[in-house]
Amino acid sequence: MRQELLDVLHLLDTTPAPRGRERTAAHRLRAWCADRWPRVEWQVLEYGPEGGSLVAAHGDGPLLYSHLDTSLDDGGTANRLVTGSSAPVAPLGVDGDVVAGFGLGVARGPAAAALVAFADAGAGRLLLAGSGTHRRSGHVTGLESYADVYPLPRSAIVAKCGPPTLLWHEPGAFYLTVRVTGRSGAAMAAESATPSGGVIASAGVVLDELARWRAAYLAADPRVGQTGRACGIGAISGGWPDKPDLLPAQLRVDLYVVAGDPVEPVALAAELADLLRARCAESDLRDCAVDVTAEPVAAAAATPADAPVVTAARAAWLDEFGARPPAITGWTGSTDGVVLRARGVDTVRLGPQAKPAADDPRRDALSLAQLTAYARVYRRLLTELPA
Repeated sequence: MRQELLDVLHLLDTTPAPRGRERTAAHRLRAWCADRWPRVEWQVLEYGPEGGSLVAAHGDGPLLYSHLDTSLDDGGTANRLVTGSSAPVAPLGVDGDVVAGFGLGVARGPAAAALVAFADAGAGRLLLAGSGTHRRSGHVTGLESYADVYPLPRSAIVAKCGPPTLLWHEPGAFYLTVRVTGRSGAAMAAESATPSGGVIASAGVVLDELARWRAAYLAADPRVGQTGRACGIGAISGGWPDKPDLLPAQLRVDLYVVAGDPVEPVALAAELADLLRARCAESDLRDCAVDVTAEPVAAAAATPADAPVVTAARAAWLDEFGARPPAITGWTGSTDGVVLRARGVDTVRLGPQAKPAADDPRRDALSLAQLTAYARVYRRLLTELPA
């Protein structure tokens, strides 16, 4: 199994699969799998202009799910805005028990484990979906297109990196966009803009109030079940880098918000807008318009702790790791598990723990022994859970 995992990881490492453009990677992986495991009927489910997912089934059974796309696009020009580097990323490397490469954490490592486990199990269904990472205005996802074509089973296993335990409850997530709009002007005539000097010169007022709001939001976390709250500013923009002699009229701040408890994104956006308007009214931004909009991603969802898939996963965990899954609270990672649960599928999530590689934080490091252990757990769940 270790060698099979490495073979799949090397294939994925040489096959870019940017979100929404996984079709080429899915077809290449399908051809490779058909040659490696010819007894299985491997298919590519195409969706959208360039999306694609790898699909296979050994008759009925639970669904083993992971995804093909990575959070960053290998070689994408926008990566530098996040990573601070445009240098080429080194290829997959193996050093004893440690494998390091681009996109292993999200989600090539667990996706490889899921693929090998499914091929070896001879039971259940496999979906390595396209468009599995969160993205604004992401349109249809690979999971949604799969659910439109295939009937969903009663239970599913999400193969994703995460905490060293079993998750049956995941938080929801949404995006907030803050816009503070004044009047444009020219840098050589600072007073021509509103406020004088341009709205970006007063960005600190907005960021300071957002920091206070974030602290209050996190402090109010009721810690429902296994989940918690999180919030972070992911992007700040305004103006035209090619022509900075123009003072822009608008400052934009984008936030990612996680909530394990029932939170209404639109109401939260309205609350934040009121706070920002009050703060801006006491500053140089007093004559600017403030607007906050919300874009929901998914709502929090939980599987009953005594559901068959949870019970089976606990037993498999105990046998594989020699102890019960540790208790967890405050978990803030949201995956397509919430989408499956919203469609009535009892779902558990488990997978290896990734960390940034020592040589390059754009690469992830995983333990091959740990990855193999999770593959064995996935294989067992596919063979033991009823259809």
